[in-house]
Amino acid sequence: MKIFICGDVVGKSGRQSLIDNLPRVRERLDPDFIIVNGENAAHGFGITRKICDQFFELGVDVITTGNHVWKQREILKWIDQERRVLRPLNFPEGTPGRGHGLFEARGNRRVMMVHPMGRQFMEPLENPFLKTDDILLNHKIGRGIGG
Repeated sequence: MKIFICGDVVGKSGRQSLIDNLPRVRERLDPDFIIVNGENAAHGFGITRKICDQFFELGVDVITTGNHVWKQREILKWIDQERRVLRPLNFPEGTPGRGHGLFEARGNRRVMMVHPMGRQFMEPLENPFLKTDDILLNHKIGRGIGG
C-alpha cells in the first residue's frame, strides 16, 4: 500500500502549493491513502471547515492537526462530527474530536491512523507512547477498532 503524507501546510501559499501539486503527485505516485497536516492552513493559525472541504475535494483522506488546532475557534463546532480530521491523541480526556480512526483506503483496504503529539518543548500532554499503546493494544490487525 502506498501512503502519501504531506505536512505542514501553512497559510495561503501552502494551500496553493497543495492545490497545484497534489493532482500531479496523485497521477505520478498513485497513492492509496493521503494524509495532510493542516493545523496551520488558515493563515498559519489553525484550520477552517472550508479549507478542510477543499483538501477533501483534492482527494485527501485524513487531515491531522497539532497544538495550533484551536486557533480557528469555529473548529469546536464541527470537529466531533468530522471523523477525517484528527487532533492529537494525547490531548486531555474530554478534548473535542478524536486522535485516531480506522479509514477506508483504495482497493477495499483499511488504514488505522493513530495521531500522537510529542511533548518536548510543548505544553503538558499525556504520554504519547502510553496513549498509542492503549489504542493499538485494543486493535487486532485485519479487524475493526476494538476487535
